[in-house]
Amino acid sequence: MSRPPYARGRDRPNLGATGRCRTRRGGVSCWTPGRCGTRRTSGGSGPGSSLSIIGGQMTGFAVTLQVYRMTHSSAAVGAVGLATGAPLIILGLFGGSVADAVDRRLLVLITNWGSIVVSALLAAQAFLGLGLLWPLYVLVAVQALLGGIGAPARRTFVPRLLAADQVAAGVALNQLNFQLGMMAGPALAGVVTAAGGLRLCYLADVVSFAGTLYALSRLPPMPPQDGATRPGVTAVVEGLRFIRHRPVLAGVFLADLDAMVLGMPFALFPALNEAHFGGTAQTLGLLTAAPAIGGLLGSTLSGPAGQASRPGRTLLAAVMVWGLAIAGFGLAHTLWLGLVLLVLAGAADTTSVIIRSTIVQVATPDRFRGRVTGVDFVIGAGGPQLGNFRAGAVASVTSPGASAVGGGLATVLGAALLKVAIPALSRYAVPARERAD
Repeated sequence: MSRPPYARGRDRPNLGATGRCRTRRGGVSCWTPGRCGTRRTSGGSGPGSSLSIIGGQMTGFAVTLQVYRMTHSSAAVGAVGLATGAPLIILGLFGGSVADAVDRRLLVLITNWGSIVVSALLAAQAFLGLGLLWPLYVLVAVQALLGGIGAPARRTFVPRLLAADQVAAGVALNQLNFQLGMMAGPALAGVVTAAGGLRLCYLADVVSFAGTLYALSRLPPMPPQDGATRPGVTAVVEGLRFIRHRPVLAGVFLADLDAMVLGMPFALFPALNEAHFGGTAQTLGLLTAAPAIGGLLGSTLSGPAGQASRPGRTLLAAVMVWGLAIAGFGLAHTLWLGLVLLVLAGAADTTSVIIRSTIVQVATPDRFRGRVTGVDFVIGAGGPQLGNFRAGAVASVTSPGASAVGGGLATVLGAALLKVAIPALSRYAVPARERAD
């Protein structure tokens, strides 16, 4: 759930795809456009990138459902997470070092053009009716590889365009934009699949990249400030050393790993949908969209979270709420209750993402920002994929419900242990000069 040649002035607004200011101090104003997806690396915010996010979510829905229809195996669905997560972990850190060495906007443009090619190949395999699993795994892995290189650069955009006391509002704005796409994409994918099949979902994603390219075209060049670093292993190690010496940064990353690796339930949705909620494409679309609805609510009401005097405490509380909601979802056998719990989980997750991203951006100088946001991206995007793999693997030897319940409760326990092990996280206070007025 994540950086122009001009300096970040205190009056610099957050410019979306239309170039209009869409933030105010302390929250999000009127119409404002997240956990970053595994491969979508759009720049800016607004209708263009919202359309692109919707397309990406439709492809995610289509891949999940296609794999499940071919195998009827939660483990096979979870393996999609492994195919996505492994490249993110391997390339995300290196992508962060590249982002500290080159024009970040140009890097995002190049990786998005590569993603267009991959999306077109996903659509082609659906239209050809190949019926093979391995092309799906290979293509989502390549898509994740491109995301691992480009996403750390995209995540540096917000602090380059905003003053420090506006970063929380900017993060919330981008998160709201992402949650709008997360909410609309799966629901629309369920309707489209029922009407015309999975091939139309893949095709819609190819078309939606126009929104990404439009948003990026409105941004200025973004070379690194304070001099470029040479990308490579040495630069990555330097960034990791920077994080190691700052326990608050290490704590927020570990909190997100706890929530995602132990609690992520999305790989269980097809099986739980079939066992508990009727098994139709429409109900699966609702289940997939419910966390995004909660995320939308969490982003819209993000002002208090962004201004918390002890954001680390709020972060840990949000992780615990997420875990409890996921455990409850694993026990639910009525659709309305399952949806309510997923909405609650989505709101808690978005709150944790906003807090984590704000701390990371404010506490990191620009010369390290690409590498630190590379770590942030690896955890925020790779963690959920590894969590989906874990959920599917556990479900294959127990049951989907047991996997969700056990993962949710383990998440709560993990957050409690972090509070004890890293007290600096709970005590962390944003310096007064960096808070919104």
